[in-house]
Parts: sequence; C-alpha cells; structure tokens
Amino acid sequence: REDRKTWKPFIGYDSLRIELAYRSLGPGEPREGEAAAVEPVCVRSGLYEVDVVNAESYPVYWNQTEKIPVMRGQWFIDGTWQPLEEEESNLIEQEHLNRFRGQQLQESFDMEVSKPVDGKEAIHSLKLSRNHVDWHSVDEVYLYSDATTSKIARTVTQKLGFSKASSSGTRLHRGYVEEATLEDKPPQTSHIVFVVHGIGQKMDQGRIIKNTAMMRDTARKIEEKYFSNLATHVEFLPVEWRSKLTLDGDTVDSITPDKVRGLRDMLNSSAMDIMYYTSPLYRDELVKGLQQELNRLYTLFCSRNPEFEEKGGKVSIVSHSLGCVITYDIMTGWNPVRLYEQLLQKEEEELEDRWMSYEEQRLLEELYITKQRLREIEERLHGLKASTISKPPVLKFKVENFFCMGSPLAVFLALRGIRPGNSGSQDHILPRTICNRLLNIFHPTDPVAYRLEPLILKHYSNISPVQIHWYNTANPLPYDHMKPSFLNPTKEPTSVTDSESVSTVPSPTTSPVMVRRHYGESITNIGKASILGAASIGKGLGGMLFSRFGRSSTTTPQTLETGKDGAEGGDDKKATTVGTPPLPHSSSGFLELCFKLGENRINIVELPRRSLAGVGGHRIDFELREGLVESRYWSAVTSHTAYWSSLDIALFLLTFMCKHDQEDTDKSNLDTI
Repeated sequence: REDRKTWKPFIGYDSLRIELAYRSLGPGEPREGEAAAVEPVCVRSGLYEVDVVNAESYPVYWNQTEKIPVMRGQWFIDGTWQPLEEEESNLIEQEHLNRFRGQQLQESFDMEVSKPVDGKEAIHSLKLSRNHVDWHSVDEVYLYSDATTSKIARTVTQKLGFSKASSSGTRLHRGYVEEATLEDKPPQTSHIVFVVHGIGQKMDQGRIIKNTAMMRDTARKIEEKYFSNLATHVEFLPVEWRSKLTLDGDTVDSITPDKVRGLRDMLNSSAMDIMYYTSPLYRDELVKGLQQELNRLYTLFCSRNPEFEEKGGKVSIVSHSLGCVITYDIMTGWNPVRLYEQLLQKEEEELEDRWMSYEEQRLLEELYITKQRLREIEERLHGLKASTISKPPVLKFKVENFFCMGSPLAVFLALRGIRPGNSGSQDHILPRTICNRLLNIFHPTDPVAYRLEPLILKHYSNISPVQIHWYNTANPLPYDHMKPSFLNPTKEPTSVTDSESVSTVPSPTTSPVMVRRHYGESITNIGKASILGAASIGKGLGGMLFSRFGRSSTTTPQTLETGKDGAEGGDDKKATTVGTPPLPHSSSGFLELCFKLGENRINIVELPRRSLAGVGGHRIDFELREGLVESRYWSAVTSHTAYWSSLDIALFLLTFMCKHDQEDTDKSNLDTI
C-alpha cells in the first residue's frame, strides 16, 4: 500500500516468492537468528525488496523515508477485492479452519459471487471487536457491522422481508480473485533510462522519485498497448543528485532578509541552483555529484542484473531543465577552464599585433618560452601518470539516447561561443562517439526551453520543430519521414535574384519543405490560398507548368518565357516564393523545387540538399502539440513541469528506444511474407 491508498496485489511471480519466504519462517514469532537468515525478496521488476519479517517494502536504487507496508491477504471483500485487516483476517482464518477443515469446496475457482443466501440459516458465527461473521456454508461467509446504526437498519430491512445477508452483509472470499502463477513474471530489462532532475529538488525532496514513477507508469501503459510483441523492456531509474551536496552550507540562508521569506526561500531552493552551477567554486561539486550518482546506479544495477551487459543492454538518459546542461557537460567533459585558456591565447595574439618597446618584446619572448617549457613538463607528467594509472572513463556506460526535456542547454552553449556551422551534423555540439542520438523535447510555451537545431544550421531558426504525435494517433508517420515546414515562409531565403548562385540557397532537409499550418487554420482557407497562388503563377502556362511536376525527379532547372501580363505589377522585380504541392520521389530521394517569379519568367530550380544529418538526416528538436482549448498564458506557468505524465512523451521515448527491435521485427515479418 503506497501513499496510504488502497492495497495493490503483487504479480504472481512476486507473490509466490514472498509466500515461500514467509513459510520458511515457520509458525509463531521468528527468533532473532531466523529473522536474519531470511533474505529480502526482490519484487516489482527488481526496483523494490520485501522484508518478510517486518512486513514492509523499500526501494533498492533510491532512498525513501517511509517504508511501504506489505500484507499477507487471506480474506477479501466481495466486489472491491480489498483484503481485510490482518488481525481480523487471522481470527477468521483460524475459526474457519477449526470449523471446516477437511470439508469439500466447490471445484470451480470462480465462485458465484452474487448467489443469494435467502432462507439459509447461519451454521456458524464468530464475534469480533466491532463486527461479527456468519458462515452459511463452507464458501458462503458474510461480515456484519455491530455498530448501533447498522443494527437498526438491519432490523428494519428484515421486518420488510429482506434477509440479513442481502440487507447489510458484506460477502467475504477466502483467497484472491486471481490465482498466482510463476508464469506471471516481468520480462528482463534490456534498456535502462536514468531520469535526471533539474532545479528545485531541494525545495521538494523526493519529487524526482514521484516524477519518475509517473513516467514509468505512463510508459508501462504505452508499452502494453504498442510494444508488447517486442523483446525490449525499458526500466526508468531516478537520479537524485542534489540532496547529498553541501555547497555553501547555510551561508545564503543567513544573508536572506526576513520579509517575504516564503518567496525568498523558494528562490533559494530552486533558482539558486543555476547560480551555483555558474559559480567556479561550486560547479565541480554539482558535476561530480551527478556523475557519481549515475555511475553508482549503473554499477548497482549491473551487480543485480549480471546478464544486462552480457546481452548488450543499452542506456539512455532523460534530463530535465538544468539537469540537461550538467549531463551534457559530464558527457563532453566541458570545463570553463577551456574558455579561460582561449581568452589568454586571444590576448597574446592581440599583444603581438600592437606596437611595443624592445624591453616589452624581450619580456614577452621570455614569458612565451617559459609557458612552452611549462606545457612540456605538464605533458611529460601526464604521460607518466597515464602509463602507471589508467584513468577511468567519466561515465561507466555509453549513452544510446540523450533526451532533453524543457532544456536551456542551447542558451548555455550559445553563451559559451557555439555558433552555427556548415556540417549539419549532431557532432557539431555532441559527437556521436559519445552519444548515438540527441533529442530535444519541449512544450511550445515552456519559457525555460530553447531550440538546438539553429546552433547547428542557422537557417533552421525558420524551420519548425518536428511535431510529436499524439499517443492515440492511428498509423502515425515515422519521425524520420516527416517533411519539415517553414515557420515563416516569407522570411525563408529560398528565392534568390538572378545574380545569386542557386548553390548558395540552403535546403533544410532531403524532403520537400511544406508551409506550416498554424493551429486553428481551416483547410478551406489553405486550399483557397493554394488555388489563388497557383492561378497567379500559372497564367498563360496552363498544364505545361504542372506537367513538370509529374516527371522524373532528375528535372533540370528550366526557364519558361511568358508574356508581359504574366508578371505581377508594381513590385515585380522582387522574387516571390510560392508553396508547391508534394512531388513524387525517385530512388535518389525527394526533389525540392523553388518557384521564382521574375520580371517576365518563372524559374524552376532544384535546391541543394543540405540537411541536419546525424545518421540519415535525423532531426533534433521535437515539439509537443498544444491543446485545442489550452490557454497559452496558463500553460506557460505549468508546461515546464508537465512532461512527466504525458502519454505523448512516453510513446515518443519508447519509439526511439525500441526502434532497432521494431525494425528487426518488421524486417522478419517482411521476409516471411
């Protein structure tokens, strides 16, 4: 029973193993030696252990102040199948065995729960402290309350002709509705996910454990619905790194004024973590705290699941908020000392460029020679240390997927001097040798979240993030096949003047770019705009222009001459971009076209294929869809903490973590066909 809610049954595999441990104690109170001899039973996919002697459960991988009570259910209430309290249950069980031991039960386990007992007299009765129990037969047992109001109600209803059992009795069942079997066993974990929290953990200790539990529960529902036929079983483990850190002790609390103390304490417990991380004094403590906790959890998991590494188990990380930045720095080994060294080097270069006296030149040369000598000594020293002691890796595992949720990582990277490049690869910010795939998830109104793709290719600031599918979408298009769309088509530099080279026009992906449809925009309006756009450029061309669409994707740039009235008046010298319908693709991929309306002609040009290519053009930014009746101002307040229970995100995570298994299954099905 967790959080003082209703009792929940263990699965059959766990229940039978707990029962065996319980029976090994023997009758009566266990002696001290016997209690120590009974090992705790590992339950709930290995996340918890049960102490049979003290009848309590506790988590294996994280700390929890409150123990979870465990109960051996014997007698259960009809309908709800909740167990009676253990004290009453034991008394009823003892009386039942004394009275009916050796009598024949019904053969069918599924008893008629609504079978009436009208007219049957009780053959046995037991008085309890606040209740009494009547046996009408060996398997017809009823519980009655002895409270005064219950007695009065019972008397009235019996005078009206109702039986005692049907008027106020609660039927009891000996044994649970479902029989426990060893086949009811959880699958072996083949993929573990470390869930890293951000700021605010000090303010609400244990929150990451609850958030991870929510994510685990939603993932289980999605797993059962969509991935039940796959071998991959994903387990989520919370990484709580903040509570063990001492940092400044209570210095910040001591300098905090008393007025509006509640608000100040909240800021000290949440936003202060960002200041700690940007402080050169405490940054390393935060990094080491998270790094050690990740390694501790991985080592503990492998010690309890030795076959995990043998069978090639994979590890992913889901980080939230500031946790994304710290996790990134651990994986890449980034340190602010690097920036300091770059600054010194830049200052040296600036000094060399300006005029200086002979004495200054001589001193600078000496300084340069001394620094060179110092570097050589440091390298020799590091070489000696490396030959005697092999430095362990920062993390003891390779990260398969790094999921960022509500992440400010892009801002930190921008402030560190990261600027867009030309490679279009994830390696520009996170090498694939460190992490196979980086995925940035955010809600469109999350004020803390920022995009990563424009830091890789600048023109991606005008390409919308990939929309995450709703979990109940029928036959969703695979994410790698989704066509990108412009956020602002008028700003996209796909239309160039005659003097510009076509090769300078960037193309964001290997699929045709579609104009993004804003929420609430009707299909009729879009259709009307498309017709008007087609009419304006197709004047005088008829079917000749659009017949080009149906041809092979090897079409070369063409120039089609039209009459003077084919051009738009007024601003006709400016190039105008017009959206095109999707084109048929060839074996070489999709063909991208751009219509350019010039003075007297329309150019059909093929754009160069430059994409955000991780492996095969993978996208990085993924955006949750806004609700249809969602207030953007309200969601701006709640969206940063709304990721944990989202079924859409659970499906998204499992889609990428089970991707290889899904592809293998599809391939085997195809081979069979």
